[in-house]
Order: sequence, then structure tokens, then C-alpha cells
Amino acid sequence: MSETGKAAVFFDTGKDFEIREYPVPDPEPDAIVVRVTSAGICGSDLHVWRGDIRIAMMGPGPRILGHEMTGYVHKLGSNVTTDSQGQPLKEGDRIVYPYFFPCRRCYQCLRGEFAACQIKYPPPPISDNAPHFTGAYAEYFYMKTAAFVFKVPDDLPDEMVTPVNCALSEVIYGLQKAGLKMGDTLVIQGAGGLGINATAVASAMGAGMIIVIDGVPERLKLAKACGADEVIDLNEAKAPMDRTSKVMSLTGGRGADLVAEFVGLPAVIPEGIQMVRSGGTYLEVGNISLGQTVAIDPSQLVWGNKDIISVNMYDPWILPVALDFLSRNKDRFPLANVISHNFPLDKIDEAFQQAEWEGKQTAISRAVITP
Repeated sequence: MSETGKAAVFFDTGKDFEIREYPVPDPEPDAIVVRVTSAGICGSDLHVWRGDIRIAMMGPGPRILGHEMTGYVHKLGSNVTTDSQGQPLKEGDRIVYPYFFPCRRCYQCLRGEFAACQIKYPPPPISDNAPHFTGAYAEYFYMKTAAFVFKVPDDLPDEMVTPVNCALSEVIYGLQKAGLKMGDTLVIQGAGGLGINATAVASAMGAGMIIVIDGVPERLKLAKACGADEVIDLNEAKAPMDRTSKVMSLTGGRGADLVAEFVGLPAVIPEGIQMVRSGGTYLEVGNISLGQTVAIDPSQLVWGNKDIISVNMYDPWILPVALDFLSRNKDRFPLANVISHNFPLDKIDEAFQQAEWEGKQTAISRAVITP
């Protein structure tokens, strides 16, 4: 009898998942079958679950959602003997890997811009044909031929490793691309999974002052533990002008060198741009839903010589950098606490309902599914 694995399949017709079983495939010579041990519910997964980006970006058809994950090698393709850095790789080894697959043949890939590959993601709808396991919310994940893969150090727990291939790597990539320098003042809009990881990374990079904005006390407390020098509570600074004035006061009236948006709400962009000093940079990461707009005054950018940098996903070389960051700072920052809630695969509907943040404040910084 062939081996099978469970998967939570999401359909176009509603927001409920259906648990199904599929045969676990044998890998192609250059592929890997991963046994998933932990999969995070990222903000983008909530966008898809709500229907914000489903039709426009993913198209119709049932899918296994989820992308932020870690696991161990279940089956190795016959040609795979090492990870992407040349370390010996065997069945049972814990690994991280990008959830997207750059084509390596387009204009962007040929220029080394793997994050900008336009066909790297999303996976196709699930079908009756193997490999079936194309998303994180399942017991297995099929890594395609020529995927990037990196061994996980033994000293890192899954709670720290789960966000590596999404939240952590994306903020490292974004802060580097935006040019954060030692001594810079950074404002972080939103203290969810992305914002908390960004706080710790910026602290390790030598940021001079880190200011975090959120409205959930648990998140603000975790932000302080991960390196925030100042926090702005939305319950106290309720109007955009209140928050902007606070940032200006903390920076001597100058504004921040860098402001990073990790909320995913267009409405926060105008106030974020106002918080940027003349000559500074605004980093946009959170707004991934198509068709949502907000009015801004472009003259603020022109007269202020302000830059806007946008980042989605990351280049694969960031993954080992992220693992090294965790190994060096695992005792410095309580990043394992970013994972605030755990749910088994068969409780995935409950997990999404509790993680849903639209229109409410939630104490969940990151919920994970443990298949």
C-alpha cells in the first residue's frame, strides 16, 4: 500500500478547508520531498483566505495554501547529495528553502534578480496528478528540481526557523535593499511577524533608534524585547498627526532615516511618508492586495528628496544569512515568541479565524500549523 499524506485544500467556493489525503510522490532525481513540521499563517495567507488577492493573482481552482514553513528531508532525489552550500544532505536533515521557484531563464533571473522573477509563484491548482503537495498546509511539500535548500543548524528550534523562508528573510532583504546603516533611525509600522523580525534584524544591524508602532500590548512588549527603543501605542496616539508628531519629537524634528511598512493597510502610507526625513527612504512591504489605493501628495517626495523602495519575497542567498542571524542572536532576542499560537492541521479553520486581523486587534503575532 502506497504512503499517503494529509493536506488542507482550499476551494474557491468558501473559506473552509477540506482535509484530503494524497499519495506521497517519489522525488525526481533533482527534487526533494519534505516532511513539513511547522507552517506559519502569514498575512498574505489571510489575504488569500479573505479573497483579497485570490482571483487576481492566483486564479481559480483548489489549492494547498501556505508558504512559510520548515521541515526535514523525507525523500531525496537520486542526484541530491548536498544542500546549496555544499553541506552533505541526507534523509532526516532539517532544512529551509524558498517557497517560490525562480525560472532562471527570464530577463530578471539572468540579471540575478530572482525575487523579481514574474513566474516564480504561485503554484498551480492541485490536481489528481502528482506531486499534489505544493503548499505548506500539508504533511509534505514537494521541492521542485533545482530548488535552493539549506540545512538548519541543530541549535535552532522550529519556533525560530518557521518564519525564516518568509518573514525573516523578507525583512533582511528589505532592510538591506533600503540601505539601513549603523546609527540610522528606523520607524516600523506594524508589529506582527514581519515587524517583530524586522525590529530584531535592525537592532543587530546597528540601527541607532528603532521606533515601533502598533496597537496590541503583547506585540509592543515583544517589540521592546527584540530591540525597540521606543513604541507608539495606537490606543494612545489615535490620529495620524499624533503618531507623526511623536516620531518628529523623538528624532529632534528631523524625521526617521527609514520608515518600513509591515501593516498591509494602504491608509498608513501617507503618514509613514511624512515620518521620513528629507533625503530618507520609505520601505513598502505589506501592501500586496491588488486594487487598493490611497491618496498621497507626490510633492512631499520631490521636495523632500525621499525614496520609496518596494520589496516582495527575496533572493535565495538571504536564507543562509537568516539562519546565521538566528544562530548568533538566539539568546539575544526572544524570536521564538513570535510564534504565539499552535494548531494541528485538522484545526486549520479555527487557526485562520483566530489569526484574522482585519477590522480587529488580535494578540496573535504568528499562528502556526503543525501537520
